[in-house]
Amino acid sequence: MTGGGQLDSSVIEGRKAAPPNVDAVRRFWSSNPLFAGESAFAPGTKEFFEEHERVTLHEHSGSLHPIFLAGVEPGRDVLDVGCGNGFWTTQFARRGARVSACDLTERAVELTRQRLALSGLSADVRVGNAEALPYADNQFDHVNCQGVIHHTPDTERCVAEFARVAKPGGTVCFSVYFKVTPLRSPRLFKVLRTLARPWVGLPGRGRERMLDVKDPDEFVRLYDGVGNPIGKSYTKTGVHELVGDRFEILEELRFGFPRRAFPIPLSTGLHTKLSHTFGLMIAVRCRKPAVERSASPGGRP
Repeated sequence: MTGGGQLDSSVIEGRKAAPPNVDAVRRFWSSNPLFAGESAFAPGTKEFFEEHERVTLHEHSGSLHPIFLAGVEPGRDVLDVGCGNGFWTTQFARRGARVSACDLTERAVELTRQRLALSGLSADVRVGNAEALPYADNQFDHVNCQGVIHHTPDTERCVAEFARVAKPGGTVCFSVYFKVTPLRSPRLFKVLRTLARPWVGLPGRGRERMLDVKDPDEFVRLYDGVGNPIGKSYTKTGVHELVGDRFEILEELRFGFPRRAFPIPLSTGLHTKLSHTFGLMIAVRCRKPAVERSASPGGRP
């Protein structure tokens, strides 16, 4: 990356550096808190959080789909993994759950606490790595993790951690980037990026030139900023492989068509249809088995 948030030639041409580690991920998100590159308001202010909530709900077609709130009830123990600036933590606390939250960065923990305080709410918020959660086995009735584990080196390990900390019979809802058809076909990606480049884009963190890249995988990484070290996308089969036999999948949802990236307004009805059909995210809600599987003589479940 060059100065001023520009992409260097290696990014545009699709040349890749050595695989980044968790420390690189921590450094990026510490310097680039969620939504900080888009808002005109200072992170941590009431105006910043209000604007973020408006934009987030706008991108969810005006309201949150039930898949994200199922299992969040008064008195239940709920964990929000990768709390970012505290949007989901606050949503769950408003609904009366006993909420714990963690994030890889101190900055996110600080922002989440500030958001809760401004809302008159409370939660146990701490630093924690999704690949090694700082919680006991079988601790939570519900685990939430939205748009986080596609940014970490060992995504499968994160899902295993969700299974570890969820109570038997508890639920988990997580989402990752979906590998839409253009991301599976370099040729189709090239055509669509050429058509979209003049009028589609997202503000902040140097993303203005993300459609200059030739590699679909690089586009996914740059979707969160030119310095973002890791960004992965998954097919539905890939998501099911992540889940494995740890959970029973209860429901799935395509969402995340980037409404704000277009220069013309999209009606709520049209945006809902586009999100469910062409959304860049996939969410799955799962249930952990109520009874632990017995071990075989060889020591494996």
